[in-house]
Amino acid sequence: MIGLDTNILVRFFTHDDPCQVPHAERLMKSLTRTEPGWIALATILELVWVITSKAGGNRREVIPILDFLLARDEIVIEQSSVIESALQKFRSGNADFADCLIAASAAAAGCSRTVTFDRIAARDTGMQLIG
Repeated sequence: MIGLDTNILVRFFTHDDPCQVPHAERLMKSLTRTEPGWIALATILELVWVITSKAGGNRREVIPILDFLLARDEIVIEQSSVIESALQKFRSGNADFADCLIAASAAAAGCSRTVTFDRIAARDTGMQLIG
């Protein structure tokens, strides 16, 4: 397995660096089921943040990227079921991906509830609004 840092994925999906993009593309195309790429939960969160804040993207651009990564046999994502759950919440609401991931992670950990001061997160992720 080959661990993939966020910058590899950013180059692959945004094509924002002409020198690094060919290397990222070559690496991504070289991944196989027997030697897959491994993506950490933190890498997914950072990738979404970069796409939405640095690369001028929005949720309509993030969703297909996450769908692509989750569907690949040559990609292993840490806690992929949590990412899938967060993506469902992100797809259907207006909460940011980090809040969706927090809610999904807490549910997967067996938390009876997740509390927040964020009204959008409470409305769209199932968190409980307090205060």
